[in-house]
Amino acid sequence: MADNKDMRGPQDRTRIAMGEDYEVDYWTDKFGVSREALQRAVDTVGNSADAVERHLKSS
Repeated sequence: MADNKDMRGPQDRTRIAMGEDYEVDYWTDKFGVSREALQRAVDTVGNSADAVERHLKSS
């Protein structure tokens, strides 16, 4: 099934898809960080939402 671009949150809440603007909007709002900070965290620990959250909290 194709992505529904009208969705406000991610399809798979365990992974962060940096290529989807609506998902980036969801995660930056959830974590209270900029897109750049989210990208750095994903680059560092991968796209697991749990790993990114732990990384951001420890920074």
